[in-house]
Amino acid sequence: MSQITYDALTNAKQALSPLYVIHGEEDLLRIEALDALRQRSKEQGYLTREILTVDNHFDWSEIWSSLNSMGLFADKKLLEIHIPSGKPGKEGGAALSELPQHLNDETVVVIFLPKLESATLKTKWFSILTGNAKVLDAKAITTANLPDWIRSRLAQHQLKIEPEALDLFAQRVEGNLLAARQEIDKLALIHPPKTVLTLKDTEEAIANVARFDVFQLASSWMNGDINRLQHILDGLEAEGNEPILLLWAVSEDLRTLIRLKGAFSQGQTVASVRTTLRLWGDKQVIMPKAAKQLSVAQLMHGLQQCCLADKQIKGAADGNAWQTVRALLIDLAKTFSV
Repeated sequence: MSQITYDALTNAKQALSPLYVIHGEEDLLRIEALDALRQRSKEQGYLTREILTVDNHFDWSEIWSSLNSMGLFADKKLLEIHIPSGKPGKEGGAALSELPQHLNDETVVVIFLPKLESATLKTKWFSILTGNAKVLDAKAITTANLPDWIRSRLAQHQLKIEPEALDLFAQRVEGNLLAARQEIDKLALIHPPKTVLTLKDTEEAIANVARFDVFQLASSWMNGDINRLQHILDGLEAEGNEPILLLWAVSEDLRTLIRLKGAFSQGQTVASVRTTLRLWGDKQVIMPKAAKQLSVAQLMHGLQQCCLADKQIKGAADGNAWQTVRALLIDLAKTFSV
């Protein structure tokens, strides 16, 4: 197996290989890797691009037809085989195992896969493919590495960031690298090169990603402001936002409150856990108050409701995720409004 990095895909001096496999947990990095390969292909004369998406009714003979066909003007081709499920099935596994034998100089083939289960990584077809391909594993950016990733991306725009602002940035985009990139691109539009971003710059920019922002929710429900909470939720849903980011933000807040209650029970202060629990901005004020008013039972029930909403998003449970999270937050807000 020949593992490669994103930088290797963008190296214009390096000739393209006939076969690539892109897979992994981090969607943004997979997408960026595929975009980089598309750009490299164009630069090296692969001007035709064909995409085959595998589903339950996919005809695997289409691969051979594509490999044996030429473009309208005999252009070299980039053939993308997308397998969203990561499971090609028995027939697909056989075809993918045979694929390396049919590669040619006129076509670059890329197999585009999601995060794969450990059992899939050990299959015959995957072993054969990766043994004959350049492989990019888009591993998730860990919490520990996220600040460095953000700092590096900002540096590409000639921007720097203060440590406290960086901690806040990382907290608000953790688990959503696509949102992080969008925030960085926005900051680059707002601020000129060589700017050192402050905590205020970061708070204002991230809070204004959309007209309504999921990170405004915490202050509304922890302050018992049910009207504002409803207004923000209405706006988020009306703008077509996916509930997954909303769910992630609420879950993280509940987990932080549980950890904060545990810290208080051990005699620790807000100052001693502020960095560990990433209590930046207004959260260093509202969260300690919320932790003292909410019971562990309430917080655990909240996490159970988040699990239910997650199942609803995935179609594994009946009901509407938006309604489930809305009911949960209103119920929690009532604790502070009495």
